[in-house]
Amino acid sequence: MPIAAVPQYLGQDFSAASPGLRFGMYLKLWGINQRSKELLWVTHDVDYKEAGPRHEEREVKPENKVSALKDATSLNSNDKAVMKAQLARQSHAFSKLPETGRLALDAQAIAPFTTGLGNEHPLENGFAFLNPYGLPYLPGSGVKGVLRQAARELVSGEWGETQGWTDDVITALFGRQGQDGDTDHLRGALTFWDVIPQIKGDRLSVEIMTPHQTHYYQNGESPHDSGSPNPISFLTVPPDSGFTFHVQCDLALLARTAPELVENEQWKKLLQAAFTHAFDWLGFGAKTAVGYGHLADIAALEQQKETKRAQLQIKNEEKIIAALKEAGIAMGSETWHDAVLKDLKPGSGEVTVASPTGGRTSGKIYNTLSESAKNRLKKGKTVPVEVKIERQGNMIAIKSIKELV
Repeated sequence: MPIAAVPQYLGQDFSAASPGLRFGMYLKLWGINQRSKELLWVTHDVDYKEAGPRHEEREVKPENKVSALKDATSLNSNDKAVMKAQLARQSHAFSKLPETGRLALDAQAIAPFTTGLGNEHPLENGFAFLNPYGLPYLPGSGVKGVLRQAARELVSGEWGETQGWTDDVITALFGRQGQDGDTDHLRGALTFWDVIPQIKGDRLSVEIMTPHQTHYYQNGESPHDSGSPNPISFLTVPPDSGFTFHVQCDLALLARTAPELVENEQWKKLLQAAFTHAFDWLGFGAKTAVGYGHLADIAALEQQKETKRAQLQIKNEEKIIAALKEAGIAMGSETWHDAVLKDLKPGSGEVTVASPTGGRTSGKIYNTLSESAKNRLKKGKTVPVEVKIERQGNMIAIKSIKELV
């Protein structure tokens, strides 16, 4: 059973610790000899089992990497509470800023998200956890970098309309940093807050990359197809997790460097266009080139879902109408000209509608009629009308009535 490299008085039960601690300081990765209980300080245990036709005892070395990652991925109730509290605290502080100087945007992951893979770690790939809370996060500096690149791509014109972005606008909003030793620097007007993902479910996910050319990249051998694959596991935030972006604008600075962006909150429109481009083409975090870190605006997602629901409903209705027509059952709207109202039921207000061709239906429409029509019905007389109805099989629904007297 693997252990964490910690003093004995801490024990080995770290279920109450944060994912960041379980992935780092309390990582249960280091193996022991199951027979002698000797600490091996390698990533596998040593055990002994009988195997083979002669049932000979053999030494086996079960790897601990998978179990160590699995142990680090779970979220306990305190982790979830802290995760929600961090977002609530961010949102509360953000709401105190002037309305014209802040922009918040809610997004949802449509692919696994990962960041901090370059951090040193015994499992080769690290992960970015926010200290001291030990929860995944996307640094504000990373958000700024992605959006700056999105703005540059829009300025290039290679992606269609520039959406109002220019090099001067990028400098005003994101700042300018000269070369080493250069004093020509300018602070941008935008500040990007860290993003605390609201993780879907009760654990992080484990993904695997499998390099096949280790002999070439690391050992300097000639490339060939017979190299052994080397599975490498890394942590990700699962799809459908929520991401709330908070962007703060220094209006006083922006009014000096680019006053036209303050008018009509033009800076917000530009930033929303950059976010849209980043969502569609760039992604956030690491490994975006292979599909990780892709997000979508929640409002846009809801609109897409509503459109799909509407399209599906129309298709279903068309199928039902086609099936009913094939069965000889009428469907659709029609107008009854020269129809009449009659047979009032005073207690319920229900009135019968009869067409000259023999069609009949009824509905509680008495209160919608004019006083003269009501009086005629009370006296047992008919009221000439033009009626629009909706047929659904044997059901006839009254859509509208136009009195002809």
